[in-house]
Amino acid sequence: MVDDTEVSRSAAEAMSTWHQSTRRGRGLADHRYAGFPELDVLPGNGSLHDHGRGIVPNVSCSGPSDTKSPGTEESSVPHLVSAPVENISAKVSLRMEKVDVSGGTSLKPAGSPVDQRKKMRTKKRKMKEPDWTEDMNVRNCTREKDPRRRRRWANIPVRSIQEMNQMLVRNQRSSCTKAPEWSSPIDQQILEARREILNAPIVEDDEELYPPIYRNFSTFKRSYELMEKMLKVYVYKEGDRPIFHEPLLSGIYAAEGWFMKHMEENNRFLVDDPAKAHLFYMPYGSATLRFKLFDPVIRNKGIMIDRLQTYVSTIASKYSFWNRTGGADHFSVACHDWLGKDVSITLTPVRNAKNPLQNVGGKPAGTGTPLAFFAGQPSHGYVRPLLLQHWGTETPTSRTYAEHMKSSKYCLCPRGFEVNSPRLAEAFFYECVPVIISDNLVPPFFDVLNWEAFSVVVPVKDIPRLKEILQSIPRKKYLALQAGVKKVQRHFLWHNKPEKYDLFHTTLHSIWFNRVLQFRDQQTDEIS
Repeated sequence: MVDDTEVSRSAAEAMSTWHQSTRRGRGLADHRYAGFPELDVLPGNGSLHDHGRGIVPNVSCSGPSDTKSPGTEESSVPHLVSAPVENISAKVSLRMEKVDVSGGTSLKPAGSPVDQRKKMRTKKRKMKEPDWTEDMNVRNCTREKDPRRRRRWANIPVRSIQEMNQMLVRNQRSSCTKAPEWSSPIDQQILEARREILNAPIVEDDEELYPPIYRNFSTFKRSYELMEKMLKVYVYKEGDRPIFHEPLLSGIYAAEGWFMKHMEENNRFLVDDPAKAHLFYMPYGSATLRFKLFDPVIRNKGIMIDRLQTYVSTIASKYSFWNRTGGADHFSVACHDWLGKDVSITLTPVRNAKNPLQNVGGKPAGTGTPLAFFAGQPSHGYVRPLLLQHWGTETPTSRTYAEHMKSSKYCLCPRGFEVNSPRLAEAFFYECVPVIISDNLVPPFFDVLNWEAFSVVVPVKDIPRLKEILQSIPRKKYLALQAGVKKVQRHFLWHNKPEKYDLFHTTLHSIWFNRVLQFRDQQTDEIS
């Protein structure tokens, strides 16, 4: 297993990336089952292929597949919440950095792996413990170090969903970005779109969407409409197969392939003239890059980072667009967090590439319905051992993973090694109300979706009271949550061909929305 935290920041500083943390998992047969009355807790991988042959979970980092692949356990997704909050969405920082293309090269060489590790150790020794308890009303746009490495020993207070909502609002108001090196008509288009979004007319009802599941429905609806109307994306043609332009559509890392496939085939958003593009897509496959170049024995990520640096150097030298914004309008989709952290999409439970919606849906809760269900690696992270410690073990049943999720009222989504797992999207797929058990976790698309309308958040300290908490939820409240799950489901589904409001479009909207919010002008700031 690769230690994703011991990574050179050079590649992350060179580009804005979409990433998902991944971990290898084992089959359900390798683990114990655990639970308590009316709460099925089944330790194991938790992914679909552990409970049904040939069924592999799909995602953002997983995709439709009929073949068994190395399992993935964890992942992350998009948000705007400040750094001290752990996220399952990835922040759109879109750092502004100019690539020096003088002297025939665009980037400094990464150096030898030994030199890189030595520098990393030196940096770690010199790092001072940050004070994440201070009120962060303004985001530090110049901060380059990734705070994830330090959170594990920083004294971070547990934030409620309401507090994170407030942090999000403050963060959006203080969001800033370096001005482009030179002006472009595209900048004015984005500013005009921003004004329309911030002044969107109030919409209280809609035939297509369910307003309660959105943080600000009027804003989302107008932003999405403008994305469909005006967004243009340029896809770089550079890069050789199979690392570039060759999407993987099966296995646990297929999500980036599905996004690549839809992006390169979706003529609605594509533009041939890069001067007319609002965003620039770099279509490489992080999974293929890792499979082809990474040696699990030597464990040297330098060769992969060098390959990406060369790629960025090529497009920065050949085109002027990277240096105009420092890469702020460039993005890629990846399934590994060693690339850095900006935006990601969620794991999605697709059975196969031919029919990604096979077996979608759940069963209405009735008498005898299990209260809750979970299956996962019992040793992953610190939350799951606590869950099993309090609720013991039980004998495995013959029911499949999908059947358990379909027939349960709540599906437990405890944190593992990373901040996310495929179970969250699987809960939506099988229409089971997700119970997020983690402190300060920022869910996917947190800047758009109102997670209180379709999920339950339980702090780690309340694990001993988990059953009591779930049983205390009134039936009326549960039915409202379940209705929210059914309505938000469309935002977490892949389709053979992209459909309105699906995971592809919701992900693309997240990039668009965050890019638009980065722009500032006196008129909109005074209004907002």
